[in-house]
Amino acid sequence: MIPSILLTLREGLEAALIIGIVLGALKKFNRTDLKSLVWLGAASAAGVSLLVAIVFQLMGIAFEGAGEAIFEGITMLLAAGILTWMIFWMARNGRNLNANIESEVRHATVQQSKRAVFLVAFFAVVREGVELALFLTATSLASGGLTTLIGAVIGLAGSAVLAWLLFSSLIKLNLRRFFLITNIMLIIFAAGLVAHGVHELNEVMIIPPIIEHVWDINWLLDENSFAGEIMKVLFGYNGNPSLTEVLAYIAYCGVIVFALVRQQLPRTAPRSTSAQAG
Repeated sequence: MIPSILLTLREGLEAALIIGIVLGALKKFNRTDLKSLVWLGAASAAGVSLLVAIVFQLMGIAFEGAGEAIFEGITMLLAAGILTWMIFWMARNGRNLNANIESEVRHATVQQSKRAVFLVAFFAVVREGVELALFLTATSLASGGLTTLIGAVIGLAGSAVLAWLLFSSLIKLNLRRFFLITNIMLIIFAAGLVAHGVHELNEVMIIPPIIEHVWDINWLLDENSFAGEIMKVLFGYNGNPSLTEVLAYIAYCGVIVFALVRQQLPRTAPRSTSAQAG
């Protein structure tokens, strides 16, 4: 439940912020008459996202045996990949998000294109929605559909309340810190998805385990116990992982942290190699 709350809270807040920026830009450009198109675009995007979520769930139900393991493994790895892209995208574009969206809205209003305004809202929200549909599918495979659904409802409700409080100026939230903290939590969650995906593909030998059980600490913390299930969903815990699971988890965390730190380092201008004659 906790991962689905975190995912929907983050994605829902991002979508709400984007809609708020679009509406604010329309007000700034004296085009509040186009507000209805923004809400129509957001509602259409939500409908498409819901349809994608239903399709993913039906696909999961349709598979059995080895096909089910392959579907779960690929879905988890794909979700981890898109989650990683989302983290990097926000880290790179978060500071300029407001300016970029305002520029798109300005271009749409200058063109006097109602369709363009609709599409700005639609594509801004549908990206978040389709990502969320895939994430929740992967989460449901690990923790169960009902638990994921309850967490998603709680997360979306929380994001709606938080967005309303922000836009009503009733609270001040350091969004940069918020997204930094959620990025750290999502990296750990994505690493768990990678390990769980590798585990599923180990079962059908698409990815060989190399060593089937590197260790077995289920006597200390059983992965099927209440605490073990929570650790499994949050961090990809496995009491007796294969070697490829362990390597995938460590490699993912190492590469992602290194890449994020490198991305945040200030870029220095290249030194000139030309020399002046003395």
